[in-house]
Amino acid sequence: MKTGVYLMMAVELSLFMSSLSLAADWPGWMGPDRNGITAERLAGDMGKVSWRVKVGIGFSSMTVAGDRLLAMGHNGEKQEGKETVWCLDVKTGKVLWSDSYAAELLDNLHVGGPAATPLIDGKVVYSLSRDGQLRCYSLAEGKLVWKVDMMKTSGMKQVPEWGFSASPLLIEDQLIIEAGATFCLDKKSGNVIWKSQSYRPAYGTPSAFKALDGRQCLAVLKTDGLVILDRVDGKSLAFAKWETSFNTNATTPIVEDGRYVFISSGYDRGCALFDFHQGVLKPVYEKAVMSNHMNNSVRVGGHLYGFDGTAHRGRPTEFVCMDFKTGTERWRVGAEKLLGCGSLIVAADQMLILTERGELIRAKVSANGFELEERVQVLGGRCWTPPVLAGGRVFCSNSRGDLICAGGVQ
Repeated sequence: MKTGVYLMMAVELSLFMSSLSLAADWPGWMGPDRNGITAERLAGDMGKVSWRVKVGIGFSSMTVAGDRLLAMGHNGEKQEGKETVWCLDVKTGKVLWSDSYAAELLDNLHVGGPAATPLIDGKVVYSLSRDGQLRCYSLAEGKLVWKVDMMKTSGMKQVPEWGFSASPLLIEDQLIIEAGATFCLDKKSGNVIWKSQSYRPAYGTPSAFKALDGRQCLAVLKTDGLVILDRVDGKSLAFAKWETSFNTNATTPIVEDGRYVFISSGYDRGCALFDFHQGVLKPVYEKAVMSNHMNNSVRVGGHLYGFDGTAHRGRPTEFVCMDFKTGTERWRVGAEKLLGCGSLIVAADQMLILTERGELIRAKVSANGFELEERVQVLGGRCWTPPVLAGGRVFCSNSRGDLICAGGVQ
């Protein structure tokens, strides 16, 4: 019986991996398919750091297209605060171009700095500052194509408590931006196409999906709760209340089969799965575990892998595998392993985990248990930003602005 279960899981993983797009790029938040997964593998020596640069403080992740890496950081000053968008050579870390502009630090209970991840689309890149400055640059030379002040566009009187933290999302010609309401902009001009109903802000990036009835939808975890929007006109199709004690929800919903929507929040709020069907969000389960603070769980086949707990608050953060459809826990890595409030991505059949203290871990994707393969120290400081894998290289950063490249073809 047990052998049969293992075989089914192996087949499930094999089928899942074969469905992934083979992309050497990591163009935006959560990678080539916006699910935290790439079909690539890490090449070379994971512990060998080939270059290290300073990009400024913050929690923005990196994006990669071809030989170019985009990153963001803040100079840490409150009176003369500046953010910088960096374009670096992936092989050497050499600055190809950069652009700096005045921007608020917004260091509410943490060091502050940008949190949204740049988005690369062909010949252009989109960036969003912590205080709502949306910019479109040419990827080649960093020329500013257009910019939009999302504070002014949204009509908000003050910057959201945790700043503009949701990353730009692009679906076809629609650029989706979170600014209290959800905004759909024309990617070529920055002009507003539609604006959704206003909610308290979302600090996590939306997910795009096609519903069972054929509608193109967005799942957005606002501070108020889970919202399903029609991507054509921004109309709210369904809502489920989901709040935390710190007035923040900061993760990206995970959608399966056009109907099952998984959400998770920190501060011991836990997780939930909803069934979106016939215009209604029906709860499937709600659990006090798999409480993702800032970084998303990743779904591989029928299982979720992620961090359960909130940084420096209450119970220690642990690493968990659970069944997506039922919420049943498969295994748990205790706090004694010192992973902290880390982050992960999945590369082929391996998990790449960056611990809160800057250790890079390679572990097998398996619902049978945590199978550690390699663990090396690559960074110091506080590491809450997910690593990025592209071209066989892994890129990691910490909150104080150290960005490193490890691995790659030797």
